[in-house]
Amino acid sequence: MSELVTGDAVVLGLRPAKLPSRALALAIDLAVVGAAFVLVSIGLAIATASLDEAALAAVSVAAFLLVLVGGPIAVETLSHGRSLGKLACGLRVVRDDGGPIRFRHALVRGAIGVVEILMTFGVGACIASLVSARGRRLGDVFAGTLVVRERVPAGRAAAVPPPPPWLVGRFAGLDLSAVPESLWLAVRQYLTRMHQLDAQVGWSMAERLSGELAERTGVPVPEGVPAGAYLAAVVNERQARDARRVFVAAQGSAPRDGRGARGGLGSGDGRGGSEGRAASGVVVGGDPVVGGAGVAVPAVGDAVPAMRNEESRVPPAATGFAPPA
Repeated sequence: MSELVTGDAVVLGLRPAKLPSRALALAIDLAVVGAAFVLVSIGLAIATASLDEAALAAVSVAAFLLVLVGGPIAVETLSHGRSLGKLACGLRVVRDDGGPIRFRHALVRGAIGVVEILMTFGVGACIASLVSARGRRLGDVFAGTLVVRERVPAGRAAAVPPPPPWLVGRFAGLDLSAVPESLWLAVRQYLTRMHQLDAQVGWSMAERLSGELAERTGVPVPEGVPAGAYLAAVVNERQARDARRVFVAAQGSAPRDGRGARGGLGSGDGRGGSEGRAASGVVVGGDPVVGGAGVAVPAVGDAVPAMRNEESRVPPAATGFAPPA
């Protein structure tokens, strides 16, 4: 695989497309554009039947430029490098640094493609692609673009390295709500590829990312903590919070029985759902425990008489539903 490296010495996991897949995508694009050109030409011929030969020639040239040249340029610009053929073959046109292309890139590729694809029936593009190490045609060379594969075989995803043990849990009180997803993505990409970077480049990137993260959280980086270890500890804290949030959501969506109480202790004593839910978080042993809602409840010896007295004063709801505390 021909790896791409950015100016910051970051290795991009992009695979240049090979000639067979590019040829298939080009054939699909040419078939679609050719069919559109034929339909437009028939419509223009019917609409301009009363014009003279000079006007007909001008209309034909305009239709050729608009459909066969302007159409692919517009499609690649609006879709950021994914025409219909490239979409079917899992390809995309990107810049040399891996970013999405813009209008000027699509314009250069389309203008040169008239010569190396339409006028030479694709022979020039095939020769240039075979000679190039990355499979680029002349339009890609002049535009500074590259056709890469988007659908690649699934491999092992690079995991974020764990922080040092002495930093685990140290940032539990950090406010991470103001950190954007783009910064999280940049931090994860750095942590998964920091061993592929030059030492000086990796240090500068870690310092820059840790400074942006500290600015978003409002808490400076602790003294004596390396920037890379700080980033790994904060990412680990965010992952722990996400895991706890998912666990709480899963506990809240647990199945209930017909009376509206959770299955467990007190759910089959023939009483309403309120008592069954109150007793479901109690264990024998005398110490308070945390119930399903995260609130400490007393032990059995203190809770049962109180529940019985409360039940004698307040009649149970007719539907068996008890509002949340």
